[in-house]
Amino acid sequence: MSANIGVSLREHLLKHCDRTELRRIIYHIAETCKYISSILGEYNRKVAQTHNSSGEQQLEVDILSNEILMERLRRDTSFGINEFASEELDKLEIFNTNSGRYSVSCDPVDGSSLADVNLSIGTIVGIYDGPILNDRGGRDNMVAALYVLYGPLTTLMYTTKSGVHEFVLDPTGNYVLATENIRLEEKGSIYSPGGLKKDWTREHRDFIKTLEEQGHKLRYSGGLVADVNQILLKGGGIFTYPALVDKPDGKLRVYFELQQMALLVEQAGGLATNGEDHILNLSPTDIDARSPIYLGSKYEVNLAQQYLEHTVAV
Repeated sequence: MSANIGVSLREHLLKHCDRTELRRIIYHIAETCKYISSILGEYNRKVAQTHNSSGEQQLEVDILSNEILMERLRRDTSFGINEFASEELDKLEIFNTNSGRYSVSCDPVDGSSLADVNLSIGTIVGIYDGPILNDRGGRDNMVAALYVLYGPLTTLMYTTKSGVHEFVLDPTGNYVLATENIRLEEKGSIYSPGGLKKDWTREHRDFIKTLEEQGHKLRYSGGLVADVNQILLKGGGIFTYPALVDKPDGKLRVYFELQQMALLVEQAGGLATNGEDHILNLSPTDIDARSPIYLGSKYEVNLAQQYLEHTVAV
């Protein structure tokens, strides 16, 4: 067990992040997520009669959480945020073009449709050095990623490209270190497959069949944060939301969900691909761009790649 277990998030950031403004942004977001956690129970059953930029029905908790994150980042004076992008907005918000070095993209409440049945949901955040949309790709442009999982415990997972670390929100309201330097095994034992089975491609269907034949256990909640979190904490496996016959780009968004999770998983020793390229190499020009994803342990992701490239005999 690490000697650092139980240290605060603030202390951990001081050790693992040498950029003062970046530390402040991460800590500020973590503190904001405490407030989001506190309002989830009150608002999760209230449905707002609006839709987000992707045409999906928004729950009131989606709208409120987005406003909380956006306004608290906009108003803080200890750092400058250049751009703010959210799954709940139809365009980038420009906060500070003069002194803002970093930009933030987020899914304020991932899995919000699960809230009314009391399943785990979360907040996903990526932090970029400079504009979000550029030709550098997430691997070079993203400097930190985190998510907060609102479950039986409220937990936070973050990376500043110096490993992946889990914190638990304790009864006193402090984030304390629970697991440091999380590592994935080369091969896991669970799989989380998104999308309707009837819409899977033949290659993807054959891949899933092979996992089942090898004894992988189905573990799928319908919430990205919860499913990726279990892969990280169980030591391996794979999450996938593939290309579908009627949706070749899949469902999940590069800038709001995928690159954040890809950075966390790669920092834990795993891989993330869309079948053609690493998720962190992507640099789409559309903030709402989507991509298929295979994310998790190296064995499973490489096996998926072989099926997608037709290099496995079936």
